[in-house]
Amino acid sequence: MGINNERDIEANMQIGPTDLGMVRIFIQADGVEIPMDFEPEEADEIAEEIMAAALAARAVKKR
Repeated sequence: MGINNERDIEANMQIGPTDLGMVRIFIQADGVEIPMDFEPEEADEIAEEIMAAALAARAVKKR
């Protein structure tokens, strides 16, 4: 499965700080829970990557 393969899976995502000063991305789908913890600097990098992907997606959508 690649990033361009669509799946009909419903999932919930939550993002927030932990009590240990980490940023957690929490994914829940089909009885599976995936907690992913990141240092704040890593979370900043992830946010930048998401923003860059959104810009690229907008460029594709306009074609």
